[in-house]
Amino acid sequence: MSRSATATLTALGVGAAGELTTAPVRALPVRGELAGLLPWGGLRRGSTVSVRGSTSLLFALMAAATAEGCWAAVVGLPGCGALAAAELGVAVHRLALVPRPGRDQGEVEKTVAALLDGFDLVVLATPVTPATSRKLSARARHRKAVLLPFTVSWPGADVELTATTGHWTGLTEGHGLLTSRTVSVQATGRGAAARPRRTNLLLPAPAAEAPARPALVSLPPADRPTDPPPATGPPLSPLSTTAVEAVV
Repeated sequence: MSRSATATLTALGVGAAGELTTAPVRALPVRGELAGLLPWGGLRRGSTVSVRGSTSLLFALMAAATAEGCWAAVVGLPGCGALAAAELGVAVHRLALVPRPGRDQGEVEKTVAALLDGFDLVVLATPVTPATSRKLSARARHRKAVLLPFTVSWPGADVELTATTGHWTGLTEGHGLLTSRTVSVQATGRGAAARPRRTNLLLPAPAAEAPARPALVSLPPADRPTDPPPATGPPLSPLSTTAVEAVV
């Protein structure tokens, strides 16, 4: 086949041997610190990224993508709180929770496979067999979704992020409130992610700018309420003795 014919087929999305070609898929965005841990600078569609050690890390990984319009589902994590997810930046109006996906491997596989068909990110916190994990990773790759196994073994993951406990800030000399903590996150994996990487992550992320408080406006003193006007109409007749006896 001539070079011009090959270029024409490629432009039409067909390879030289007749197969369909696909354009590079944009990675889903993540926080800057996490982008440096991922070989694609974000969550590549079709990849499997395992997360261990911290629910806060999991939410931080999902925050930027959901804020930009992506939909996410969390499967098999009954303790997942929408308020905690919101505090870490997750757009909870685009978050679906499936606390109990099923009683056996078959139900879990069907549930997660269906979610991978319609959601951009799917978190799975239920242990599965190696055969099921391979099937679900293949499903995510085919559907261009991101599979995020959480605290479960996943040998075929492209990247594994592990968080270790860090120090809290906010308390000063025995008083105050815990406001944030710094955790150390290490990334390992295969292929482009084979070289281990590590970074420190502040959870939750510091706000870029504190929201402005509305100004207080002084209100004039309220006038003393006046007595209600007397009722108008015919005067009521006094109760008769018979009526009083009936009432008693």
